[in-house]
Amino acid sequence: MKKSLILATTILLVICLNANAQFFNTADELIYYTSEWSGERFDDGRPKVPAEILERIKKISIEEAWGVLRSKGYHNQFEGNWVILHDDRPVVGRALTARYMPKRPEVMDRFTEKGHEQGRVGAMNSWPIDALQQGDVYVADGFGKVLDGTLIGDNLGNAIFANSGNGVVFDAGSRDMEGLSKIEGFNAFVRGFDPSYLMESMLMGINVPIRIGRATVFPGDVVLAKQTGVLFIPAHLAEEVVVRSEFIMLRDLFGHEMLKKGVYTPGEIDGRWTDEIKKAFLEWVENNPDELPMSKADLDGYLKDRTW
Repeated sequence: MKKSLILATTILLVICLNANAQFFNTADELIYYTSEWSGERFDDGRPKVPAEILERIKKISIEEAWGVLRSKGYHNQFEGNWVILHDDRPVVGRALTARYMPKRPEVMDRFTEKGHEQGRVGAMNSWPIDALQQGDVYVADGFGKVLDGTLIGDNLGNAIFANSGNGVVFDAGSRDMEGLSKIEGFNAFVRGFDPSYLMESMLMGINVPIRIGRATVFPGDVVLAKQTGVLFIPAHLAEEVVVRSEFIMLRDLFGHEMLKKGVYTPGEIDGRWTDEIKKAFLEWVENNPDELPMSKADLDGYLKDRTW
């Protein structure tokens, strides 16, 4: 009985290591798990959401995008309570993910050896940085560790920005807050800053699904990180999130103006619009073209299928 239990435990451990510790051996594996995405991809298999969509996402709010995701059945894509390097600087881009775990010496030695055989250079925590491409956001599950859990300092921060032109989201710590703050254009959403070095942690996967607090993150998800928190948008929903969020933004602009002028009551604006309000909204759009967050063609296309 005892031998059977040991054998079963050993088999389970091997299965878990094989399932969780791989760097997705082929791009086909990642393509399979993100098969809802039909657009362009990176060589590593990650969905490549167009830069134009990323730029538009920067302008929408967490609440607007969150509402769209909830309506599509995605309830586990947001995480809050961050320490932010620059509160006023959003981070938007395609997620490159990394998973860290508490160190187990023999496993770390074997993974380091395996990584070097694959052509990876230096210490484990530099490997995800070497894989970054422009527009990526380095997203790491460091199991919430801050003391001795600082995944980067200002040296690696400079390398990250050079490779991605972007920032990081770490369920872990960082060091060198002062140095990182001097990297123009860089931002970090972390659990805390600490002067300690990274210790007793090992990298267990690059471009694998990870957990960031209460959110599930896949490689290629669009990261929308603002003062409110961080939202991870599945790539195949990015364009729909943008268009619907932009409409919500436009509708709110109209509603706020009408409320300030006393034209309509809060109940009328927050409830289902009457034909009169719909007509007033469309006239307002025609008279305020500079307020449109999207093109007029995109708006017309959206309104054609909308039931209000």
